[in-house]
Amino acid sequence: MQTKIPVIDASGLKKAFNQRTVIDSFDLIVDEGKCIALLGPNGAGKTTTINMILGLVIPDEGRIEVFGQDISHNLRKIKQSIGVAPQTDNLDPDLTVLENLIVYASYYSIPRHTARDRAKELLKFFALEAKRDEIIQNLSGGQRRRLILARALINRPRLIILDEPTIGLDPQARHLIWEKVEILKAEGTTILLTSHYMEEVQRLADKVIIIEQGKKILEGEPIGLIKRHVGEYVIEIPDGGQGFDGLKEDLDGCTASFEEHAKRLYIYLKGPCPQAERLGMRFEHVVKRPANLEDLFLRYTGRRLMEDHR
Repeated sequence: MQTKIPVIDASGLKKAFNQRTVIDSFDLIVDEGKCIALLGPNGAGKTTTINMILGLVIPDEGRIEVFGQDISHNLRKIKQSIGVAPQTDNLDPDLTVLENLIVYASYYSIPRHTARDRAKELLKFFALEAKRDEIIQNLSGGQRRRLILARALINRPRLIILDEPTIGLDPQARHLIWEKVEILKAEGTTILLTSHYMEEVQRLADKVIIIEQGKKILEGEPIGLIKRHVGEYVIEIPDGGQGFDGLKEDLDGCTASFEEHAKRLYIYLKGPCPQAERLGMRFEHVVKRPANLEDLFLRYTGRRLMEDHR
């Protein structure tokens, strides 16, 4: 049986700006029809990685193949089959909603009548039909994000890159976009995603890659990574003044790990722990919940703020 060629196959990527390494020995495989999420704190190298894949930044070392073709030789052809929804709102304010799509289609040499038909289909898909003749300034934030996604699909790409697709949106607008992305996934579209919304990544991604200081530190299926590196449950206990002395001994016999930060104790449980159920009698405001992707992310990248060097 013939092995499928990955949509993205990058290996040994290195990139430095002003003698500061932002990507170091980075490999990336994205298989067809999958959604892969790049996670990392500000300055981890996510944007640089995307820009290298798009040919906007040339790596100092390493190779990148997209659709089985080296981007250093076939970039123009490759980009015909890529759609990009950037983090920034770069819609043309002088054009209507429909015109934004039709004009963008011309960059791919799509005939105008074809572009118009596709634009109408996309406006219907993203629930923007009623706004087709509106200028951009009359759109809400959620409508603008949906239009940016629609624009990224005008060339019917095999690969779509979503850079923070729901940044700044309210929960209703985010969920609407998630539903549309899930439909694209079901249709076999390959997706490379960056996001700071862990709920978004856990819902959409087949695989996550966590990057810190330009290096890959974790890679795998979200649920599997959470169970392996965090556990099944997390208990949060705020320090009400009594401290946490002796607490670890109280949980003797449980498979647990502990992290204290900003006068709050995090207990990560690998499985059932009857002793943990009694913590509420000793501490106030004890919270027990299922472990999630945010727990994993914070455990491996820390809880500190980082400057954005991209």
